[in-house]
Order: sequence, then C-alpha cells, then structure tokens
Amino acid sequence: MTAANPLLTRHAQALDLFGDRVHAVRDDQWDAPTPCADWTVRDLVNHLVSEQLWVPPLVRDGVTVEAIGDTFDGDVLGPDPAASWDASARASHAAFSAPDALDRVVHLSYADTTAAFYCAQLVTDLAVHTWDLSRAIGADERLPGDLLEFTVREVTPYAADLAKSGLFAAPVEPPPGADAQTELLCLLGREP
Repeated sequence: MTAANPLLTRHAQALDLFGDRVHAVRDDQWDAPTPCADWTVRDLVNHLVSEQLWVPPLVRDGVTVEAIGDTFDGDVLGPDPAASWDASARASHAAFSAPDALDRVVHLSYADTTAAFYCAQLVTDLAVHTWDLSRAIGADERLPGDLLEFTVREVTPYAADLAKSGLFAAPVEPPPGADAQTELLCLLGREP
C-alpha cells in the first residue's frame, strides 16, 4: 500500500506531477526547447517514459542493464505521448509497489544497489524534470514542499558526482537569498 511507505508516496506524487505536465503539453509545444541542453519537450518526455519502462524488468524481473540492451532506445512515445507516459508510469509504480520490491537488488549500469535507492533517484529525476517541462510549456514551476524536501535530501550527497557523470550540467551559483527550490535547481545545473 503506497500510503504505508513514504518513498512510494513520493514516487507516486512525482509521477503524478510529471504526468499532469505531460497532459498539459499542447500539440504545438512538442518541438519546443527545454532547459535541458539539446532536448525538446518530446525528447524530455521520451527520456522519462524510457526511464519508467526500465523499472519493471530491473526491479520485478531482476534483469541486468546489459540484458535489456537497447530495448528502450529511440522513440518510445509513439503517436500518443500522454498515453505512453500513463502506461509507463503505472508499470513503474506497480513494480516498485510489489511486496518486498524495494528490498530487492537492482543491477544498474554503475553498480548493484537496492531498489529503494533506485526509486529515490527516479523521484529526484522526475521532480527536476517536472520543473524542466513546466518551464518549457509555461506551466506552474513550483514543486510541492514535501517533494522538494525529499529531493534535496536525496540528491545533495551525490550532486557533485552527477555533474562529473555528464547526466546534469555543472552547478551554478544560486542568487543571494535563494529559496530551497532555486538552490536545488542551481545545484543540478539549472538557471531558474
């Protein structure tokens, strides 16, 4: 039950928030730029759908990244991006919500880790990319306080490694008196 586990609650919240933004994308916005260098709105949504598609085989089935290979490369959105998002989000959350799923070992590209750690990383990615998508389509950019607090706690210990990995841009200096959301976004290379 999601309500019994704070991590699953944050995961569901992050999926719902990103999903709300996906459903708000107008037909003429799919090719719009995003704060993510070289990514359009469609590229960004495709990235998040692909990430969710990885969850069931990794968490539920214990498959390795190598075994999955390029299965989720390329366009995974098809003709109805919102429907593709909805299906991938449901499957991802169901995999993490299965009994004892968060205690399982997941074989990621950089290491074996717990599914709980993997889920927390995805929550962080969803939260930050919700801001990216919101900015790109002109939607409300504020992240809910509880999701923001979770994301700050989760990413702060390894934020420097993210920039080194190339997954995120280098941190930028936040403006004086920046709020927690601005500090988080600057930590992850955004310029709010």
